[in-house]
Amino acid sequence: MKLMIKKLREGAVIPARATEGSAGYDLSACLDAPLVIAPGETVKVPTGIAAAAEGCGDCVLLIYARSSTATKKGLAPANCVGVVDSDYRGELIVALHNHSRVKRIVEPGERIAQLVITPVLLPEPEEAEMLPETARGAGGFGSTN
Repeated sequence: MKLMIKKLREGAVIPARATEGSAGYDLSACLDAPLVIAPGETVKVPTGIAAAAEGCGDCVLLIYARSSTATKKGLAPANCVGVVDSDYRGELIVALHNHSRVKRIVEPGERIAQLVITPVLLPEPEEAEMLPETARGAGGFGSTN
C-alpha cells in the first residue's frame, strides 16, 4: 500500500505520522502568511497537497481534528470529519471552525488536522418492503437510556 502525495504549491508539507503508533498523518496549513480565524468563523485552509491511497482496495481518506488543536485552540474541522473520495485528485482543504471565544491564528506550516485512511464497504442498495427485526426496532434518539 502507498499513500501517494503530490505537492501542488511551494511550502506544502508531506503528511507524516507523529509516532509509530499514530493512526493519522498530520496535515499542515499551506499559507503565505498567518491566517486569523475569528470566533465562530469557518475558514477553508489549503494544505497544498493532493493525495491518493493506492493498493488498499476500496478506501476513503478521512480528515479528523487533531486533539491538541481542538482542545487547546478550539479549532476543528467544521464538518467534523472530512470525506475525501477515492477518485478525488484535487487539493486537500480543511474547513477549520473556531469554536473558541477568541480569535485564533494559524501559522504557515502549522499542523491543523489529521488524515486517516479507512476501508469502505460498498454494498448494492436494494429497496425492501420489510427490514430484519431487532430488539430495538425503530427506537430513535435516547431510546436505549
